Amino acid sequence: MSEFNPILLTLPSLTPSLALEILPYGLTLHRLFVQADGRTHDIVIGPESPEDHTTQKYTNTVVGRYSNRIPVGTHKVERNGITSEVTAIANEGERVSLHGGPTGFDALLWTLLTPENPPTLFSAKELAHISITSSPSSHAVFRLVSADGDQGYPGKLVTEVLVALIEPGDQERKYRKPGDTAENEEYDLGSVVFVYRAKLDEGAKKVVTPVNLTQHWGFNLEASQRDSRGAELLSVKGHNLTIKSDRIVKRDADSLATGFIPSAGTPHEHAAKLIGDQYPELGYDDYYAFSPFEKVPTRIPLTSFSEIDFIHDVLRPSNGPKAARGNRSVPVVELVSGKSGLKLVFDTNQGGVMFYSFAWTTPDKGARKKIHGGSGLKGQGDSYGSGSAAFLEFHDPLAAFLDPANKDKEDTLLTSDEIYHNYVRCDVKFKEPKKE
Repeated sequence: MSEFNPILLTLPSLTPSLALEILPYGLTLHRLFVQADGRTHDIVIGPESPEDHTTQKYTNTVVGRYSNRIPVGTHKVERNGITSEVTAIANEGERVSLHGGPTGFDALLWTLLTPENPPTLFSAKELAHISITSSPSSHAVFRLVSADGDQGYPGKLVTEVLVALIEPGDQERKYRKPGDTAENEEYDLGSVVFVYRAKLDEGAKKVVTPVNLTQHWGFNLEASQRDSRGAELLSVKGHNLTIKSDRIVKRDADSLATGFIPSAGTPHEHAAKLIGDQYPELGYDDYYAFSPFEKVPTRIPLTSFSEIDFIHDVLRPSNGPKAARGNRSVPVVELVSGKSGLKLVFDTNQGGVMFYSFAWTTPDKGARKKIHGGSGLKGQGDSYGSGSAAFLEFHDPLAAFLDPANKDKEDTLLTSDEIYHNYVRCDVKFKEPKKE
């Protein structure tokens, strides 16, 4: 299997509303297709060629072992009485280790699991909801093994990730012809789910290590409606963004976390606000801590692993029976385009989201997909410009293990006695856009 050969996931319907291509290289979401209103949209930005993800870094890839920025140096870590040391390696200036170090999970080959090589970090009850085949249809599970000492992190870490598409519950409402719906009626098109699991594999040896995974995916809900008139026309500033957060991370000159500051009443407050409204001069690149809500656990004790089932509720249809959410959290982020009529609704058990408006890029960097009006080729000057994507990276707070207030709680540390559990679900919806 080539690491750049896309694995296609589709819904089982004859005319599916969602499809995605995922690459074993970096567990990269190469394309996310949405069928709505007679149009085909690819709602994630990125290069045309899968191989170009090697240079167009952090574009829809997984990030690990540790998301975002932590200080360079050796840090002693402790959780539940187990101690280790992590040595963060610089790869963004002298003081910053970014996204797990120089060679993170985004640059490695993930293994597609099969019946002959099945998942080990999902319980039997959970696997009953997942039909793993050698040719995945609507879901797949991937594995990566990171050696003890990899990028300075202690402990051999086994990571498995479930990627799944979910059909909407009401089959009759999925598909329609243009114009045959009420103006204000909203349609569920299905859902995309990532479930990240990780476990230390050190036998009887007790180890603790930092783990904070995410998908570094960048959205534009209007990009497939654009033409080749110029990358500067491709913008998410007209997208409406809601983040249920009351504070953002305060950062120093190297973007290392130094605490939290309130976001209410500032340009960083996103309560159904257009991204371009009060747009900061340097764009958005901020971590938003979610307002308090009842979270699904992020770690599972090994002693109770065989009895868990955190998959059933996550795989429920988005517009199915109005039952209790069970092992799902409340929605925390919405991204909406009034022009395309597309809306994304996210829920997760992570503590916050990093919102990056792709400010630090220019059209001469990388390549732009043909479906987004680009040539698909690098070096043509027609790639994505600043403000052309909304990256929404769901993970726990930056360098949380360095804050004494988090000790033995949400400290982003994992011990040999636990399994890491992280899920992100994106419900895709559509409403007839108003005529201009």
